Amino acid sequence: MVWRRILAVSAVLAAVGAAAWVVFFSSLLAVVDVEVRGERSLSVQHITRAADVPVGEPMARVDLDDVTARVDRLPPVRRVEVNRSWPDTVLITVEERTAVAVVVRDGRHTLIDADGVQFREVPGPRRRLPTIEAGRARAAAEAAEVVSALPADVLRRVEHLDATTMDSITLQLRGGREVVWGSAEDSARKAQVLAVLVERKGSVINVSVPSAPTVRLG
Repeated sequence: MVWRRILAVSAVLAAVGAAAWVVFFSSLLAVVDVEVRGERSLSVQHITRAADVPVGEPMARVDLDDVTARVDRLPPVRRVEVNRSWPDTVLITVEERTAVAVVVRDGRHTLIDADGVQFREVPGPRRRLPTIEAGRARAAAEAAEVVSALPADVLRRVEHLDATTMDSITLQLRGGREVVWGSAEDSARKAQVLAVLVERKGSVINVSVPSAPTVRLG
């Protein structure tokens, strides 16, 4: 009886060892392919080069955190998730940043998203995006927050934003009108007030104090 138990245990250990060898060391479950999903402006080749997944290495030994960190360093990538898709594929799913404006500084044009991250240089202004003329990166980020707060019908009227400092943001509307915004604080409420006042006559609309806005005629 004892020897039968010993043989049974040995058989189990041998099976476990064989399975471990197949999973962690053999080429039977090695990486053959890298699949990318969610890309828009970035190419699949660009992402796979950055990911640097070790093709041919056993799937179980691929460090997914390292792959994630490498892809996450690409400026246009807002979020990335890396998973094993058995038996032989590493799946990379990215969410790219969405531009809300173009930052103009020192003659350069750079896309910026709602989080205030400048992520891609472009040749010039974009027809569907307002421009932000900013003194510093933080001021540009505050201005991007303002853009994100504006309702679509108001945003269409905005030609560009001046953000010399983060506390002195102004909006230049198409047709020459100006909106004094101040800082990005309380932008949601300021946007609601502006949506009403922009329909009225006036050359300068001041919503820097949304509880007491003003409109200057002439």
